[in-house]
Amino acid sequence: MTSEPTRNDAPASEASLQQLRDVRKSLLRLHKTLLDAERVRYERVNGRIEGGGILLQLVIHDPWFGWLRPLSALVVQIDERLDADEPTRVSEAKALIDQVKALLRPSEGGEDVFQENYHAALQQTPDVVIAHRDVTVLLHA
Repeated sequence: MTSEPTRNDAPASEASLQQLRDVRKSLLRLHKTLLDAERVRYERVNGRIEGGGILLQLVIHDPWFGWLRPLSALVVQIDERLDADEPTRVSEAKALIDQVKALLRPSEGGEDVFQENYHAALQQTPDVVIAHRDVTVLLHA
């Protein structure tokens, strides 16, 4: 006797996969907006960053940009799940959406470095507010 897969173990619907793709695309825009804003802050203190290669090295290795890494890692997780050979499960799609929701909770003076810096970016950069809104609309679609 074979058992039917539970609802959470079933392959995600095309609508769920499309939502995940849309969230990923919107997260990339948010990430770029945050990176651009952080670059401006960095350059005010440390001088101009000459070239994309140097910026990439700073983003990867410099603690100044370290707070952005959880967002980068989450985009990579979504990419890996969407590009996997086996179908994305309902539970996997839901878990990724839940992770995005949890990460994008700004917190002033919180214990989480990302959320504290994210809060500051939302207060300082109107483009971050717009990108944040775009992601949250998709999260609740």
